[in-house]
Amino acid sequence: MAQRPVWRGYLKLALVTCPVALYTAHHDRETLRFNLINPKTSNRIRMLSVDSETGQEVQRRDLVKGYEFRKDHYLLLEDADFESVRVPSTTTMTIEKFVPVGAIDPIYYDASYYLAPDGEAGEDVFAVLREAMAGSGTAAFSHVVLSRRERVIAIVPMGNGLVAHALREQRDLNDAREVFRSIPETKADPEMVRLARQLIDRQLGSYDPSDVQDRYEVRLRALIEAKLKGAGLPEEAVPAAVSSNVVDLMQALRRSIGQDGAPASGVQESRAAGAVPPGKPGERTGRAGG
Repeated sequence: MAQRPVWRGYLKLALVTCPVALYTAHHDRETLRFNLINPKTSNRIRMLSVDSETGQEVQRRDLVKGYEFRKDHYLLLEDADFESVRVPSTTTMTIEKFVPVGAIDPIYYDASYYLAPDGEAGEDVFAVLREAMAGSGTAAFSHVVLSRRERVIAIVPMGNGLVAHALREQRDLNDAREVFRSIPETKADPEMVRLARQLIDRQLGSYDPSDVQDRYEVRLRALIEAKLKGAGLPEEAVPAAVSSNVVDLMQALRRSIGQDGAPASGVQESRAAGAVPPGKPGERTGRAGG
């Protein structure tokens, strides 16, 4: 079945427009869903809506939403109140500005949507905009109303089409400074950084979407299948614990890239991490790749 668009309208840049459609880029995979069960009867538990003071059961259709402006004091809002503040939906997605793609930190990306031409009429205009953005390495900023919410989107090229990333607001993010404040201002040893770079280059690869897998869910599905068949989940070998007590960071880096790892003359093997003297002039460190 062909995917249905979640929005249809026009992509506009100055006086240039073309008909486009938005399609959801993600879908909810067949996730495992569980119900609360009474183990004594094997029956499902039914949740009731109960008045917190009187204890009487109430019907959901009779309920309204309330905003707690003070402890245990609520401002009641009707459906008409929410309708009155809705952002009017528009059929035009106007490009307001362009920014370098790299200027948008991935932490701001939220939901993603495929943006494609809506019919053959605007395919040539769409192609011109896509190629111009790809050549300039820019993302286009615009607004669109989806499910009653106005979202700021960043539009970037992807293959023959475009992708619109809905962006989180700054207030949606926790302050990183609160987390990073305790990190000491330590100047990394240049030689250690060089060795770490060799290790990175040695393990450099390409991104493969299949690398991203929820191993917990895979094991949980295997457990369910095994229990349905009357068996248990076979035990797996537990990986050996990795010691966090690095006696010599320089030695660990050198050994990681396949070097001899012998300490410099006069240096004790048991020296503490970070207490590393400068390497001797002309000391061989080996090439990336061993």
